[in-house]
Amino acid sequence: MRVFHILPGAVLETDALPSQPPAEGFVWIACGRREFELEQARIQTTMHLLHGTSLVDLHISDLLNNQLPSHFDYTSQYDILVFRRLAAGHSETDLSHPGQVLTQPTRRGGPPVLRRIDTSPVGFAVFDRVLLTVHPAGCTVLEHYATRLRAAGTSAARAAGVNLPAGPADLMLRIVNQMVDGYLELRRELTRQLDHWQAELLHPSTRFTNWSSLLDARISLHQLDEICEDQRAAIQDWIEALAGWEVVEGNSDHFGGHKGLELLKVRSRDVLEHIERVIHHVRRLEQNAETAVQMHFSAQSNRTNDIMRTLTALTAIFLPLNLIAGIFGMNFEFIPLLHDNAGFWWAMGSMVFIAVGLSVVFWRKRYLARSGR
Repeated sequence: MRVFHILPGAVLETDALPSQPPAEGFVWIACGRREFELEQARIQTTMHLLHGTSLVDLHISDLLNNQLPSHFDYTSQYDILVFRRLAAGHSETDLSHPGQVLTQPTRRGGPPVLRRIDTSPVGFAVFDRVLLTVHPAGCTVLEHYATRLRAAGTSAARAAGVNLPAGPADLMLRIVNQMVDGYLELRRELTRQLDHWQAELLHPSTRFTNWSSLLDARISLHQLDEICEDQRAAIQDWIEALAGWEVVEGNSDHFGGHKGLELLKVRSRDVLEHIERVIHHVRRLEQNAETAVQMHFSAQSNRTNDIMRTLTALTAIFLPLNLIAGIFGMNFEFIPLLHDNAGFWWAMGSMVFIAVGLSVVFWRKRYLARSGR
């Protein structure tokens, strides 16, 4: 468990939970899901000391549930946001032991980029002066943003114009935005992989055999689309709730007054726009993959038709030759030219003439033309 006291110009990290409301700034309590399960009594007591209220049982269950999709809920005292972030290929699926990481990796075929499409929920409880986050074990998002937060609290960062979060809601949106950036990076890698497969599918001299990986890619893209849809719905609900917030005159500590509230709305819309970009791109990748497969089979069908057309034309050329050979092969005693010294050459000449003539006719009709690539 990590506890940060975020002041207007500094960031302090402590190991102990606060016992009283901060005189200024706000507190960020970050803990793992298993830690939250074991320490929920202490955390509930801390919330009651800081705000006179505690988390309801249903929201505690939501924060402990590692299969919960992205969603938003609220009470009169705090807001709850669950947002799924990209995991490193491990799924937490043991519902009887919430928060416990399974050691078996998710079995998924295909290239490594597909194994990254695995998610875990991060829970946010947003109070006026406290942000409680519940992360999966070994969460890189927590470590990365904690490092950024400590760096932003230095005098050099303040001199460079780096602003600390104005309140718990602002900090939550910054962490969520970092999660969405992970999806944007994954989007680029998926694009390169699918472009490679499309080139293989449409190459005329390549026999594509990686169908299982392509199927896994389509399944993963569909799964990513559903995840992003849940994320978009959760952020839209948050924006609707944010529209009902009011600034108390003379009190700008919670989110920076009118300017801070407007900044929260701008950040929320920016996160929503990033999620919609991911959704749009994922759907386009799904469509491109489907189109590439259809074009592959269409090209295979066209090549098969070209081969059958050539074979049919060759068969048509040799049919009259077989007819002539069959006639002269009959066991009749009297056949014209059969006993003539020049009969063989007349037969061969007529056969060559017919074959050349039919070849010219079929070539002019493009039955024997080589199809362009």
